[in-house]
Amino acid sequence: MGVFIDPSTDWGFKKIFGDAELLISFLNSLLEGEHVITSVEYMNNERVPKQKDERKVIYDLYCETDTGEHIIVEMQKRRQEHFKDRALYYSACSIAEQGEQGNWDYKLTPVYGVFFLDFRLENDVSDYYCKDVSLVEKYSGKVFSDKLRHIYIELPRFLKSESDCESFFECWIYNLANMKQMNEMSFKDRDAIFGRLESLASQANMTKEERAQYRHEWKIYNDYFNSVDTAKKEGHAEGLKEGLEKGRSEEKIENAKKMKDKGYPLDDIANITGLTIEEINNL
Repeated sequence: MGVFIDPSTDWGFKKIFGDAELLISFLNSLLEGEHVITSVEYMNNERVPKQKDERKVIYDLYCETDTGEHIIVEMQKRRQEHFKDRALYYSACSIAEQGEQGNWDYKLTPVYGVFFLDFRLENDVSDYYCKDVSLVEKYSGKVFSDKLRHIYIELPRFLKSESDCESFFECWIYNLANMKQMNEMSFKDRDAIFGRLESLASQANMTKEERAQYRHEWKIYNDYFNSVDTAKKEGHAEGLKEGLEKGRSEEKIENAKKMKDKGYPLDDIANITGLTIEEINNL
């Protein structure tokens, strides 16, 4: 299971970014040059629907910065159909709940969605590992509104070596992307925050209860995804079998048509192709 916890599991991800000091450091590296966050307040990550037939929303982590932004931080381990739509829905829920009854001027608090992905987005516009998406005016490319912003970090696309990492943000991503294979955290000499990350993520520093909980979740993850992979392989094999059978059937029909056009006796065509006389007559 490695020296460090797997940050792509729910438990491991929340263990790391449930630490305010680590979360602030990461967010400041992500938003470097824009503003500096000095504190975060963790908010209730479960949104109970107002109507019985509405879907419940549960964020991995949901916080508010000292500068007012609401930030959703999520880890998605496996590819999910319509994931971008799901991310947009989660952010929209955070925006919609800001609505106030009575006299309200519609002023909104910015909502950021930061989504770590342990897979590559399909049909994507860029091979760059970090995609920063906001509402922009089409022709000028200038930001139209700063109230909604999505940042997608595709860990498998981050291919830089330790020596190639230049920015503080890249140091963060390098450690997160490679933590499962590392024996010690990189860049500790650059910033003490990575020493804190090493201490918090080390399995050796976990309590007996934490270790049992993490390993239980790690086993569930692996059992589940192994089951999914097995089902996909079996489905692929079944699909291949069906495809071959369909191909053989189409080949029989084409051969029967050719023999029928050349005037072969129907009994001979049936014996050669395995089709019935009725099927041959209907060609």
